[in-house]
Amino acid sequence: MRVEIWSDIACPWCYIGKARFEKGLAAFAHRDDVEVVHRSFELDPNRPKGDTAPVIDMLARKYGRTLDEARAMEAHVASNAHSEGLGYRTEGRDHGNTFDIHRLLHLAKDRGRQNDLLDLAYRANFAEERSVFDTETLVRLGVEAGLDETEVRSVLADETAYADAVRADEREAAELGANGVPFFVLDRRYGISGGQPAEIFTQTLEQAWQGRTMQPAGTDAPACDADGTCEV
Repeated sequence: MRVEIWSDIACPWCYIGKARFEKGLAAFAHRDDVEVVHRSFELDPNRPKGDTAPVIDMLARKYGRTLDEARAMEAHVASNAHSEGLGYRTEGRDHGNTFDIHRLLHLAKDRGRQNDLLDLAYRANFAEERSVFDTETLVRLGVEAGLDETEVRSVLADETAYADAVRADEREAAELGANGVPFFVLDRRYGISGGQPAEIFTQTLEQAWQGRTMQPAGTDAPACDADGTCEV
């Protein structure tokens, strides 16, 4: 069975949803027969490279909230992250264009290190004081994930490297009707949207294994929309 996950490193519900999916997968009897593939989805593709802003400021501007209200929104997401055993900083994080990260994740996929890099990037973005929108940080993360430094630098320096792969993932997401992330597709027959509880993932894995007719599952779970808006 193949599970494809469309996500963006800037999406907190993708970070939380990945942890919940992995818990659900761990409870699935046929987990060793499941191939997991991570696919690209940019929440803010039109944001210029290098243009970053503090997350709290971005949330306040996007939702028309005060800074205190934006901090409360982040605290709510942090509570969900902490309940999954994940680190989450509510202050001092940046928001920016994630195209380079997605390109690097495709390199990591080719080298069999995609999940390692994704976990490191999520942790750097949400739990540590490291901006994933800085080239040198991406280089260090790539090396930590087991990639060759020279190859990482070469990919990051060439804006065309893996660009087609990122765009292909995004087109496919649109064709499948995904307008937010995280978005999970099981064997191209079952779809799950949002950071669902682990039990929902286990149930849907079991349904897909049994070969039932496709049914969308759990469309009301928190997710981040294509315009970059994240439910709280």
